[in-house]
Amino acid sequence: MDLGLEGKVALVTAGSKGIGRGIADALSAEGAKVAVTSRSTERAEAVAGEIGGCGYAFDANDLDAIPGLVETVEADLGPIDIYIANTGGPPAGDPLSFSRDDWESAHRTLLLAPTEIIQRVLPGMRERGFGRVVAIGSMAVREPIDAIQLSNAHRPGLVAAFKVLARQYARDGVTFNHVHPGRIATDRMIETSGSLEAAEEMARKEIPAGRLGTVEELAAAAAFLCSAQAAYINGTAILVDGAVARSI
Repeated sequence: MDLGLEGKVALVTAGSKGIGRGIADALSAEGAKVAVTSRSTERAEAVAGEIGGCGYAFDANDLDAIPGLVETVEADLGPIDIYIANTGGPPAGDPLSFSRDDWESAHRTLLLAPTEIIQRVLPGMRERGFGRVVAIGSMAVREPIDAIQLSNAHRPGLVAAFKVLARQYARDGVTFNHVHPGRIATDRMIETSGSLEAAEEMARKEIPAGRLGTVEELAAAAAFLCSAQAAYINGTAILVDGAVARSI
């Protein structure tokens, strides 16, 4: 299926590895011009070189860096048509163990940074009559997970914000959707489990699909939400979790 993304400009934050890298690969394969960010300039540029895009240093904690990032991407590649709001997950731990700095950092990276980027790219999307904003959330939005209280508390806020934006800008051809990953075989998932073998064994016991999801499977869902064909999908979320969530 041709997703109609040839020549579109996509910004993928935290796109140098894991889920972000997979989405950058998928969009590039569809002909999009992809801007990839990482806290490391070297990692961002290395990935960008492999997919024929551009790499930029960016830390979502640094809100003051957002205007310069958007201006530079648009100067290099053109107006941004697609924004993938992806961030590294905040730290895990006991629900009451996080410091005020931890909470403030999660608020900046999971809520404020995506909102400020949207404020800067949305006017152009509306003018052109095409825009796709896809945030990578977590199945914890549907079913909170004890160890990731910072995600439990913040990610649902962006879901609610997207519902409002979707309703307000749907007539302008701009969509706002989420993809909520379950257990995807990323480096972080493997590190959390102790090893790939341990993660796979746990998946066989606990996930109805009997395995971890792949980055490519998650990326395919995100890429479709960016497509021309997905124009009528707006203000909603897709779970990519192997049927592990029980909520409706």
